[in-house]
Order: sequence, then structure tokens, then C-alpha cells
Amino acid sequence: MKAQGQEHTHTGWRLRARLRALYHGSSRAAVRFRLAVIMVDFAIIAFFIAAPLLKNQNGLIFYLIDYGIAAILAFDLIARAMAYTDWRDWLKRPIVWVDLFVLATLVFPAFLYNLGFLRVLRLWTLLNSDFFWKTVGRGYNDTRVEDIVKALAALVTFVFVVAGFVYTSFMGRYEGISGYVDALYFTITSLTTTGYGDIILPGTWGRLLSIAVMLGGVGLFFRLIQSLNVTHKVLHPCTTCGLQRHDPDAVHCKACGSTICIPNEGR
Repeated sequence: MKAQGQEHTHTGWRLRARLRALYHGSSRAAVRFRLAVIMVDFAIIAFFIAAPLLKNQNGLIFYLIDYGIAAILAFDLIARAMAYTDWRDWLKRPIVWVDLFVLATLVFPAFLYNLGFLRVLRLWTLLNSDFFWKTVGRGYNDTRVEDIVKALAALVTFVFVVAGFVYTSFMGRYEGISGYVDALYFTITSLTTTGYGDIILPGTWGRLLSIAVMLGGVGLFFRLIQSLNVTHKVLHPCTTCGLQRHDPDAVHCKACGSTICIPNEGR
């Protein structure tokens, strides 16, 4: 019995080591594995975005796909937890809790149907994860490109989350919202403050939602513009004061004046 217990322990450690090598390693096999996972993630996100349109076509097939995606996400989350050094520390990450909530909406679609629009948050968690930037974004992480992509991801996620909320809350209750496209149209016109006036949500809650969309959307839009126009900085911590970002050609730290030596990647 003792020998069997030790064998199971060794098998568990080998599995964890293998998963850690795949999820965090730098070998070609690990990179190919992570690229495959990311491609599956994008396919799942595309399904989440199109879900309001697909569900009306064939409910049974939709639910089968739902549970299939739930199985994939559950396996991925378990594998990530096993690959992490301390799973308790892994659970403290907000991105993990968002993914767990997305999984819950897939496992219990009948109870959490009205919150299904939050599944699009998977786009935000993916593009804000170290997993993505250490694989696809190698060489661009901690750069201006990462800031732009994250700002764009936040804006796109906001648009589809709000559109899903409008569709879920007002579809069938207000004649102006007759489908998902109408909800998406209202979200974008409100976000851009265009306000054609052909779709106006009724009541106090409708007006408050419109205000929230305009304020939140404009804030995220300006964040994207700022990330596009901001002067490019490189990540190079100052050994004296700890300032993280400096101009690419900086010789002295702007905060404390200490001499810094930023490597030139072009040489």
C-alpha cells in the first residue's frame, strides 16, 4: 500500500512538472502547445460573441456546444492550477475568478442565463494574461504594443458586455430592441455619443444605463487614444529609485538622476 501511495505521488509530481513545462516553459513544444490553447480560446470567445444569434437557431446544439466548451475550460483551469507553483496564490488572482465565473455560466446555463453576456470577459482575461504575452506577445510585452492591445481589449469587451446586457434586459420588453444587433447598435451609438435618437431605452434605469455607457465608453476610448499617442517607454528599472519605465535613449533616470544603461536591442 505504501509503495502504491508513493507511486501515485510520483505520478502526480511528474504530471505537474509536465504541465508546468508546457504552460510556462520556453521549448518549441511548449510554445506550440500554448499557441494551440490560445487559438482555441479565440474560437471560444467568437462563439460567446455570436451566442445570442446562434441560440435562436437550434437550442439543443447550442447547449451541447455550451457543455463542450465548459469541459474544455474546466480542463484548462485545472491544468493551469496544477502548473502553478502555489495554487492558493493562483486562486487570489482576479483573472482566475473571472474565468471561474465564466465556467459557472456554462455549467449552469438555466440558472445563470441572464448573466451569459459576461462570458465575453474571457477576451479581457486572455489579453491581460501573462500566458498570452509570453507566447504570442513575446518581444512586445512591457512595451507600447501591450498597452495598446490591452486598452483595445478593454474597449471591445465593454462594448459586447453592455450590448449583451441591453439585449438580455430589454429584448421583448421594449419595441426598439428587437434583436442583438439593435442592442449592439444602441451601445455603439451611445458610446460614441452620436445619439441618433431612433433607439432610446425607456424609464429611469434606461437613462442611467445610457449615461453609464457614455461615461464608461468614452473613458475607455480616451485610454486607447492615450496609449496610441503616449511616448514609447522601455522597461528598465532604475537600481537607485526603482522607476520602471524610461525613454529608449535615456542616460539618466528622470526621477533621481542616477546613470542608467539601457541595452540596445538593435545591436
